[in-house]
Amino acid sequence: MSSILVVDDKDSMRNVIRETLIEEGHRVDAAGNGRKALDLIQNKSYDVVVTDLKMPDVDGMKVLEEVKNTDSDTSVIVMTAYGTIEDAVAAMKKGAFDFITKPFDTDYLCVLVKRAMETRRLMAENSLLREELFAQEGFKDIIGKNPRMVEICKLVQKVAKSDAAVLLNGETGTSKELFAKSIHLLSPRKDKPFVTLNCAAIPHELLENELFGSEKGAFTDAHDRKIGKFEIADTGTIFLDEIGDMDISLQAKLLRVLQQKNFERLGGTKSIEVDVRVIAATNMDLTEQIKAKKFREDLYYRISVFPILIPPLRERPDDIRELAEYFLARQARKKKVKARSFSRDAISLLEKYHWPGNVRELENTIERAVILAEGKKITPEHLAIRIRSTDEIRLREGAGLKEIGAHAQARAEKAAILRVLKEVRNNKRKAAKILKIDYTTLFDKIKKYKIGKDDSEDE
Repeated sequence: MSSILVVDDKDSMRNVIRETLIEEGHRVDAAGNGRKALDLIQNKSYDVVVTDLKMPDVDGMKVLEEVKNTDSDTSVIVMTAYGTIEDAVAAMKKGAFDFITKPFDTDYLCVLVKRAMETRRLMAENSLLREELFAQEGFKDIIGKNPRMVEICKLVQKVAKSDAAVLLNGETGTSKELFAKSIHLLSPRKDKPFVTLNCAAIPHELLENELFGSEKGAFTDAHDRKIGKFEIADTGTIFLDEIGDMDISLQAKLLRVLQQKNFERLGGTKSIEVDVRVIAATNMDLTEQIKAKKFREDLYYRISVFPILIPPLRERPDDIRELAEYFLARQARKKKVKARSFSRDAISLLEKYHWPGNVRELENTIERAVILAEGKKITPEHLAIRIRSTDEIRLREGAGLKEIGAHAQARAEKAAILRVLKEVRNNKRKAAKILKIDYTTLFDKIKKYKIGKDDSEDE
């Protein structure tokens, strides 16, 4: 059962909120002023604090600061009147979870509280997972509190203990090699070799030599025996990056090696036994490559015993700030310059940008900014990124069908919600029923598309 503190100097409002949250199954304390709230915060731990912003003597901003100083994981929901929305936004920049404008629907407050509780649970889960993983090597460079990233970390931790072949799928720049190395470092093979080979970076006529080695005289330039990557990786792990680019004729030999666990060097006759765990990665849809006869189906099933899909950065925008600050600190250490910080506008720009190059592009952008910045702050002028609008990121030239479809769906959803809200005079329960979605989902979409009461009336 969650513990909640409600702070409001108006008895009627405080009592209504308290009774509503108790009915929802929460333990609720109430404070009629900010000073009493501060006393309670010092002596008791709360999962969520719901506080009015404007109060005499000790206001909601002070309550927020004290909560965050006492327990930074406690979620704070700020209540505000229309005239103080700017203050509420300022409160969010100081760590408030969200704000709600008076007068409000108590059902919506319950939605916010539920969401705050889920966020706190995920943060606690992520923190525990990191503690477990940091006790070992493996995850020290993987940054992210996004639920999908937390889930991927769990999958990596589970599969690392086995010898199963892993296929990492994701766009270029999503740090697939970092995940591959994490799997190796968390595995029983962690003290053995970790060997990387980018299949797209080596001409296909030379790739076989890189993988399996060659005997002296095997071909014109083979003046000495060459040990291949599989032999070097024996008892350890080999990471085959961009495996979708491997020539199909070489795929057959790779399959035999994976099945029989032995091979012969080019020009050799001796069978070499190897015990190697294989992790592969690709930015391609290998099932489409199979249909196009460019990738062997039997090899696909051999390397994808445990597939993991790594999301692009644009699908986890809540990780952008943490990643940017991590790269900023690392670049400052690397270049031996004074520690810098981001301006508010710089963070806003970073969070709005589409990041087609994913984490790698973000890292390169921060490195460039550190070189350009002379003062203590990284500002938008130091960032080599531009977006057309401050309100939304428009589709880039050459956008894929998935991105175009998502954009079109968002526009259609927003238009439908505005139309129905207008028809029912902003009655959200009726609107949700007409739209055939639940009340919580409607509120989420209203917030996502930034739909205000005036929008639904004027649309």
